[in-house]
Amino acid sequence: MNKLNFPSYQFRFKNNENKVSIFDVIRKKFIILTPEEWVRQHSVHFLHHEKKYPLQLINVEKQLRLNGLIKRYDVVGFYKDGSLQLIVECKAPSVKITQDTFDQIARYNMALKARYLMVTNGLNHYFCQLNYEEERYEFLQDIPDFSS
Repeated sequence: MNKLNFPSYQFRFKNNENKVSIFDVIRKKFIILTPEEWVRQHSVHFLHHEKKYPLQLINVEKQLRLNGLIKRYDVVGFYKDGSLQLIVECKAPSVKITQDTFDQIARYNMALKARYLMVTNGLNHYFCQLNYEEERYEFLQDIPDFSS
């Protein structure tokens, strides 16, 4: 896999029937290593190691119902009270981040109501903070560290 625009992390890999898997510390199992999974795992480690999110407050690849359709988010981070602090949308490094990507995470957030959004393809990262009272958002240079 290619080097991404994240700090270096230690990962566990396994090779089975010519398929490489990476250990997911959240799901506690090996997952087939795809380019998007490579970005997702870096995002999880970034949240945990750099932004100080406790592992028990990070969730990966769960379903949500949106306008009668079943969708899957990539990564979310919770506050200790169970409310949503952050949604992360991960794309493979070969996928350009476009308006469609932002539209996708905005649709997810209509149901989830997170305070922060992160969109990444592993090479480029975009962060924003939502202000629901004023119905606006603001792009940030980075997301803040975890706060309870």
